[in-house]
Amino acid sequence: MPPAVHHTQQQVPQQWVYVKSEPPQWLTDIRAAPPAAIRPATLWSVLATAVLSALLLGEGLGLNLLFVAVPAALAAYFAARAAGRRPRPWTLAWALGGLALLVVPALRDAGWPTFLAVVSALALGSLVLHGGRTWPGVLMGSVGLLGSVGSGMAWAWRGLRERAHGSRDRWGPVVRTTAVAVLLLVVFGALFAGADAAFADLLGGFVPEVSVADGPWRFFLFLLGLIGALAAARTAAAPVRWDRLKVRRGRARGRTEWALPLIVLDLLFAAFNAVQLAVLFGGYDKVLRETGLTYSEYARQGFWQLLWATLLTLLVIALALRRSPRDGARDRVLVRAVLGSLCALTLIVVASALRRMDLYVEAYGLTRLRISVTAMELWLGLVIVLIMAAGVWGARWLPRAVGASAAAAVLAFGLVSPDGLVAEQNVERFRSSGKIDLNYLQELSADAVPALYELPEPYRFCALRGTAERLEEDKEPWYAASLGEARARELLRERPLTASVGCAELGLDEERYLF
Repeated sequence: MPPAVHHTQQQVPQQWVYVKSEPPQWLTDIRAAPPAAIRPATLWSVLATAVLSALLLGEGLGLNLLFVAVPAALAAYFAARAAGRRPRPWTLAWALGGLALLVVPALRDAGWPTFLAVVSALALGSLVLHGGRTWPGVLMGSVGLLGSVGSGMAWAWRGLRERAHGSRDRWGPVVRTTAVAVLLLVVFGALFAGADAAFADLLGGFVPEVSVADGPWRFFLFLLGLIGALAAARTAAAPVRWDRLKVRRGRARGRTEWALPLIVLDLLFAAFNAVQLAVLFGGYDKVLRETGLTYSEYARQGFWQLLWATLLTLLVIALALRRSPRDGARDRVLVRAVLGSLCALTLIVVASALRRMDLYVEAYGLTRLRISVTAMELWLGLVIVLIMAAGVWGARWLPRAVGASAAAAVLAFGLVSPDGLVAEQNVERFRSSGKIDLNYLQELSADAVPALYELPEPYRFCALRGTAERLEEDKEPWYAASLGEARARELLRERPLTASVGCAELGLDEERYLF
């Protein structure tokens, strides 16, 4: 018999199969609805934003930011209106705050308050489009505009394709009419400018100077304005619903487990504040004799530690609220008493930190860093007051109130002219003690010129010569110059600087400030 043949079944390898996974539930909850097709009014507003960005933003920042922001805001408004959205009171408040912040570059020459104001204005603009109410809504909504950069371009491209396919006959007359209008303006504007010097000066003040060498830079600004306006309009048409992002509260702790560490912390704060009050009423001299420190060393030794203590206290309060007991009225009273005491004691720490900074400034003068951290400490104190008020009247309004207070603090910081304050304090310090740091004063912006003009010569010349040379070299157009620069130029023109001795004899580093 022939041998039996055993047939084995060949194993066929499985092919890779792509299995689509479902997104997390929280991502589904916050996802934006599909936006409606982009409208012509939105497209024209976006184009106007891009053109104004290319023409006006190349020389600097000033009123031009407001000119660019207006059509961008109109693009977002038209998109929101097409989507059926209507402004609410907080939306209008964020919008007005953002426009107010954009005034700071038109008033101040200093770059640092301008930077803070522009960033804060963008954050408020993003909040306008998202309409956040909760902590996730306010925190994520302030930066949510960045998420619409790519989707905004795709949204505009789809809308253009649909409209170009359905209305080709209407685009031709629009393009031809625009081209003819621009040609007529250029030709007759050039003829009238050549015929009359006064009209040429007027026209030159309003028309930006554009050269071929500036082409890449102007094109970049055009793209920046285009993408930014499209992102704003796309967000207004269909914003991400960050308010739907739920943050689960932590597991509640027992009263003793929760309260005991915080009560110990309260006692530590109370002991520290008692020492501070004793030093305040007993005078610093005794403390300084016992410690061997000077006023400035005593102030510098504690300010930064107290600043960090304030920040960490806010973190402790946030974590304590997540784990607080929640069984009834007695627990609510306990939470309010313990955390309210901690907030009140922290306000005394804030006052102590500010007093130490005051001592430090008396010894070494005011600087940009010192005025900045002082402003931050003041704002942290305001946040603690808001938290205490939320413990009494409820916390639904707290996220938006904290955001509004931050924007108001940045606006106030820009309006008070920090460089001007630094210059005024250093001039007063020079009058009282004869001490002055000309090397540092040379670094201040044109906002400091009116205060520095109060110095006697030759200190005035040595403190202002760098700013004077910079203002002489930089000729920004009216829409890119600040009020601080205009006042400085007027002072320098009315009261020219004179030098009687070399600035090196007064301690100025000549090589460092060689212009």
